[in-house]
Amino acid sequence: VQLQASGGGLVQAGGSLRLSCAASGRTFSMYFMAWFRQAPGKEREFVGAINLSGSSTYYADSVKGRFTISRDNAKNTVYLQMNSLKPEDTALYYCASGARGSATSGAYDYWGQGTLVTVSS
Repeated sequence: VQLQASGGGLVQAGGSLRLSCAASGRTFSMYFMAWFRQAPGKEREFVGAINLSGSSTYYADSVKGRFTISRDNAKNTVYLQMNSLKPEDTALYYCASGARGSATSGAYDYWGQGTLVTVSS
């Protein structure tokens, strides 16, 4: 199983970015997908997750109302649309795949390599 995250970059505060995570190696539509992030010197934290069909999502309070997760099961891809970015959103963003939805990293058995998002003030 491989998860390939992309779309990170440098953006000014208030701007937007869209991350993508392409999956291969198992039936994408049978697994929950999530995004986590890790800022320099901090622990990895949950950003949000989406259910198998894409009909249900949930988010960390810190990103609620600004970030949106979606998935395209035909393309085996999950997305993270990030709007109104803040300097504190600067982190390495990881996508993850698991058999159940959770805000806990241990629920996910496959992880992407991470894509760096830097938000300048």
